[in-house]
Amino acid sequence: MAEAVYILCALTSVACAVLLLRGYSRSGQRLLLWSGLCFVALALSNVLLFVDLVLIGPETDLSLLRISLALLGVATLLYGLIWDSQ
Repeated sequence: MAEAVYILCALTSVACAVLLLRGYSRSGQRLLLWSGLCFVALALSNVLLFVDLVLIGPETDLSLLRISLALLGVATLLYGLIWDSQ
């Protein structure tokens, strides 16, 4: 059951990233770009979560890489919010 949740979270993140980046390409609104890049990083983090916990198993710990990707995504969104507010 947990595997299905991991896959659904990854698919949801990918869908959000695609929709946000497609919205940016149509409208040119920079907030959509920053949000889309954030969701790209979150999608990669979710894919790594599935790979780490389901495919690889306890032999290898990818948690630092997963958390780093999520932090990078949130930092990208935060940077975009601050940069575009000026």
